[in-house]
Amino acid sequence: MKRIWTIGVAALLAGNMASAQQASFIQLEAQRSLSRAEDRVRDYASYLSNVNGFALGGGWYGVALGPFSPEEAAARLRELRSNGQIPRDAYVEEANRYRSRFFPVGAGAIAAPEPDAPQQSQDEGAEAPQAEGQTQPEPQETVREARASEAELNRAAREQLQVALQWAGFYDGPIDAAFGRGTRGSMADWQRDNGYEVTGVLTTRQRAALLGQYNAVLEGLDLQRVVDRDAGVSVQIPLGVVDKDSAASPFVRYEPTGDLPARVLLISEPGDRTTLNGLYEIMQTLEIVPQEGERERRADGFTLVGRNARMVSHTEARLIDGAIKGFTLIWPADDEERRTRVLAEMQASFASVEDIVLDPATVAEEEQAVDLVSGLQVRQPKSTASGFYVDRSGAVVTALDAVQDCGRITLDDAHEARVAARDEALGAALLVPQGRLAPRQVASFRMDPPRLKSEVAVSGYSFGGVLPAPTLTFGSLEDLRDLSGQENVKRLALAAEPGDAGGPVLDSGGAVLGMLLPRDGGTRQLPDSVNFAAKADVLRELVASAGLSVGEANGERAMAPEDLTRVAMAMTVLVSCWD
Repeated sequence: MKRIWTIGVAALLAGNMASAQQASFIQLEAQRSLSRAEDRVRDYASYLSNVNGFALGGGWYGVALGPFSPEEAAARLRELRSNGQIPRDAYVEEANRYRSRFFPVGAGAIAAPEPDAPQQSQDEGAEAPQAEGQTQPEPQETVREARASEAELNRAAREQLQVALQWAGFYDGPIDAAFGRGTRGSMADWQRDNGYEVTGVLTTRQRAALLGQYNAVLEGLDLQRVVDRDAGVSVQIPLGVVDKDSAASPFVRYEPTGDLPARVLLISEPGDRTTLNGLYEIMQTLEIVPQEGERERRADGFTLVGRNARMVSHTEARLIDGAIKGFTLIWPADDEERRTRVLAEMQASFASVEDIVLDPATVAEEEQAVDLVSGLQVRQPKSTASGFYVDRSGAVVTALDAVQDCGRITLDDAHEARVAARDEALGAALLVPQGRLAPRQVASFRMDPPRLKSEVAVSGYSFGGVLPAPTLTFGSLEDLRDLSGQENVKRLALAAEPGDAGGPVLDSGGAVLGMLLPRDGGTRQLPDSVNFAAKADVLRELVASAGLSVGEANGERAMAPEDLTRVAMAMTVLVSCWD
C-alpha cells in the first residue's frame, strides 16, 4: 500500500507538472512602454476576463489572456477574433515565453516549473514514473561547450546576434561578426539583465532566447517569401496582415486583412529610364505617398519616403533588364519598430523573377477615373480656385477665401507659393511663388471706368482641375457698384461657376477690369447670373503694397474672340489649397 501511495503521488505531481508546462496564453499585443502596456491591459480588462500583463524581455511588455490548455486557447482565439473583440493578428503563445507579471497587480509570475530530479521511494529506491509525453529539459552548456557551439556559427548568424544585441540596447559597435571585447561585454550585460549566469558567452539556449526576443515583434505578421507571378517579383510579405487583392498596371496590390492598416504594392512594368522618371513623378501625386519625406532619384532607380500623422510610405523602384520592378510598403505611423523590421526584410529579400512583367493592359475598367492611378487615389487639394498673373516674376492675385488655412498652396499643381499680401475687406490675396516663374501673359489693369452694359468675360478653372485649361464665361457689366452701393466692387451679369472665383474679369480688349469674387454663402440668395468683381484700381494697390508694379491700360479696344481667349488662358492660374 505504501508503494502504491508513493507511485500515485508521483504520478499526480508529474501530471500537474506536464499540465503547467502545456499552459498557453492568447497574446494580444506588445508595447515598448510599460505605461502604454498598463493602459492597454486595463482597456482589455474592462470587457474581457483572464487578462494579464507580462514583461517579455528586451524592453517589451505583452498583454495576454489565460492561462488555457492549448486546445482551449485555440478555440477561444477563434471565438474572440470572430466577435471582433481582439486584434486579428493575436496568436496562441506558450507560457514559458512570459516573464514577470505586472497585471493583475500582486499576482506574481506564471511560469512552468522546472522538472524536479527523479525521486525514489524510501523503501525500494524506485524512480517515479515520468508522465506520458513529458521530455527532460535540455542540459545547460558549460562555457567551453558554449564556445564550441558558437564557433560553428557562420558569419551571417554571428552578425544576426550582434544585430539582436544592438536592437535590445546592449551593443553599439559595428556589425562585423567579430566577437571582441564590445560584443562580449554586451552579451554579459544581456545575460545579467535576463537572469542568466554572467559569462560573456551565450549558450545555444541563450542565443535562441535573444533571437526570440528580437523576432517577437514580428510575431503575428507571418512574414513569408512570396513569388508573385503577376509582378515577376520575389519578396518577403507580411501575409498575416495583408493579402493579394488586385493587379492593375503598374501595381499588384496587397490590401489589409484586419485592423492594422498596412498595405504592400509590388511595382512591375516594362519600360526604360523615361518610364522610370514618369513613375517617379506619378507616385508623388498619390495619397499613399505623403508630401513630407526623403526623395532620391538615381539613373537606374529611385526611393520615395512619405510621412504624415497617419502613415509612413516607403517606395523603391529600379530598372532591371528592360523592366521597372520595385515595391511600396505603407505602414501606420505609430508602429515604427515593426515597420522598420518589415522594411528591412523586404529590402533584403527583394528579387526580380526573370522574363515576367505585369502586362500594361491589366487595368480594371472600374478603376479607371481621372482621380485614380491603377485604382489608387490621386492626392486631391481640399479646395481650388482661379487666379491670374500680375507681374513677370509669377506673382498671382486670387480670392482670399481660397488660400485661408492652407498647409501649402500650389500654382497649376506644380509651383509652391505663399501669401505675400491680403486685403481682408475686399477678399483678395497676392501670392508669390517660391521660385521665379516666367508667365506667358500678365495682367494689364484698366484704370479708366468701363462703359456700362459692355461685354466682359471671366477666365477661370470652372471645374477645379478636372479640365486641363481655363474656360471663358461671357456676360456684361451691369454696375460700377455692388447692390449696397460699395464702390470697390463691380456688379456683373454672367453665370459663373464656384471654381471661377479669383479669376480675371476682362473687357473685350483683354484689359483686366477686376477679379471675380466668391458668391456670398450667407442667407442672401441671388440669381445665378448676379456676380461681383473687385475693381482693378483696388487690386493694383494690393499688388503695389508688396513692392511690385503692374501694367496699366486705358480705353477700350476690340480684340478677336480667339485672341481674347488666348490672352485670358495664358494669364489664368489654377490655385490649389492643400492640407
